Amino acid sequence: MQKEGEIMGKKQEYEEKTERLIVPVLEKNRFELVDVEYVKEGGIWYLRAYIDKPGGITVDDCELVSREMNEILDREDYIDDSYIFEVSSPGLLRPLKKEKDYIRNMGKPVEIRTYRAVGHRKEFYGILKAYDDESVTITDEENKDTVFLKSDIALIRQSFDF
Repeated sequence: MQKEGEIMGKKQEYEEKTERLIVPVLEKNRFELVDVEYVKEGGIWYLRAYIDKPGGITVDDCELVSREMNEILDREDYIDDSYIFEVSSPGLLRPLKKEKDYIRNMGKPVEIRTYRAVGHRKEFYGILKAYDDESVTITDEENKDTVFLKSDIALIRQSFDF
């Protein structure tokens, strides 16, 4: 039986190695890597790469990257478990994870969900005003700034009114 720490270590190792292997494929095609995740869903392991480009990713773009990466993954063979590899668009509601995500969303509406209630609330909406390594600041509709520690944020993503 694997311990949780071992699983987390392998998960991070697999994600980091996949990121290193996929970036040259993406750069060659002028795509951007948004995220890589290795997750277990319904008893099946999935290795997912989320990619983007100006104007959005197409099914053909995903297929192109998937075909090239499958050859690399077969050759490198660094993942112990059997898994399904998927390449997809991150979608509109993707979380902000990397600095480039914060840069792209400065001055735009964001949604923040916290792990614990802050003032009897766990969901906040506002304009992304500032961020650094430890915190995120948003301005709400009453022009009030609220600062959140990144460690308290369960989810931050661009907000859309549908």
